[in-house]
Amino acid sequence: MSLRSHPTLNLKRFFADLNYFPHAGQQLVHRSTARRRVVSCGVRWGKSLCAAMEAIAAAMLADGRSIGWIVAPTYDLADRIYREVELRLMEHMRHRIVSRKESERRIVIRNISGGLSEIRAKSADNPDSLLGEGLDFVIVDEASRLKPRIWQSFLSQRLIDKDGWALLISTPKGKGYFYDLYRMGQGEDRDPDYESWNMPSWSNPLLDRKLIDAERARLPERVFAQEFGAQFIEGSGSVFRGVRECATSTWSKPHPRERYLAGLDLGKTEDFTVLTIVDTQCRLVYCDRFHRQDWAIQTQRIKTALDRYGATVLVDSTGAGEPILEGLKRDGVNAYPYTFTMQSKTALIDNLSLLFEKREILLPRPELWPEGIDELESFQYSVNDNGYARMSAPGGQHDDIVISLALAAWHVRTRIVRVRLTCFPRRRRRFI
Repeated sequence: MSLRSHPTLNLKRFFADLNYFPHAGQQLVHRSTARRRVVSCGVRWGKSLCAAMEAIAAAMLADGRSIGWIVAPTYDLADRIYREVELRLMEHMRHRIVSRKESERRIVIRNISGGLSEIRAKSADNPDSLLGEGLDFVIVDEASRLKPRIWQSFLSQRLIDKDGWALLISTPKGKGYFYDLYRMGQGEDRDPDYESWNMPSWSNPLLDRKLIDAERARLPERVFAQEFGAQFIEGSGSVFRGVRECATSTWSKPHPRERYLAGLDLGKTEDFTVLTIVDTQCRLVYCDRFHRQDWAIQTQRIKTALDRYGATVLVDSTGAGEPILEGLKRDGVNAYPYTFTMQSKTALIDNLSLLFEKREILLPRPELWPEGIDELESFQYSVNDNGYARMSAPGGQHDDIVISLALAAWHVRTRIVRVRLTCFPRRRRRFI
């Protein structure tokens, strides 16, 4: 039964009891009876709170047993809505909670029919975990970041046997499958099962418009239009333009008359360790990517490649990288540190972006280096929940190749590889 037509529930009063007073845009979502609701919204619009309240209302109004999922590209993202659900239930409806399992991100409540309703947070980074029983509802956060097959092959199918509903809510990222779903809820000939909205950040009356305008001045116009204006703009969030235009080369063996510079990004927990090597023309000649190996094995593998090319390497020395750097030095590797801060990372990425803009970098063809091309094209501008811009991989994806290549390319200037005084000791002031 629809939340909007339930005979015993005043939705406005129910939300007020949970200390939730939706603004006009959120009310449109709550009032809709469409089986598929798609919300394209700007940052800080209030999507997590809106989605959390839909989950609680659906669980409470279920007839008998019900199951609903909150799905996002990663657990960290799914937790934003799930924790809001948990918090509101603990504060205002604790007597309804039957069980709560933190390790499983699952909470079960007694609904108004006397049955049990389960709400669970799920991550889409392992699609096999999304297989299983039918669902009464699914809420997809940051839906534009999911691979299309997650919705098409794993989530939408879970709703069929129970005629369940879905709420897909996200800041847009180009014109992918999320854009296609959004269009299905637009126009006079829209699919009757779909309803969709475009909600820019400034439609949230609780946000200070002056602060939004200040961000407009700081961000590229296309990025602001996407992140705050919730507009679907092809490639607006891409940091590197023309990646495939630069990917026309092949891998290359070391040449005795060539000089090489390498970048090393060290893996942490589930991340990859990536070593990339470029020549003085900023042509990528070698890349090695691996993880879940003992540090001693990693060090030997790295040293072997560097010795083969006679390369000088710039190492991400932040945190756990320092002992690896020192170990490489002890083994005779010409290695230097690069410490990451917000400013130093921005400088590193800006330099690599400029090389792509000027077509002064050369990569292997996409069929020879598919994971590298994909990672570079996916690397994007985004705006976090606090409204601050950052450059990073999409949720659930990696940026190890990007960082390694950026380190390797850091000293390439007009086809000259120089030793940067801000990174290397003065006694090393020379061409390499």
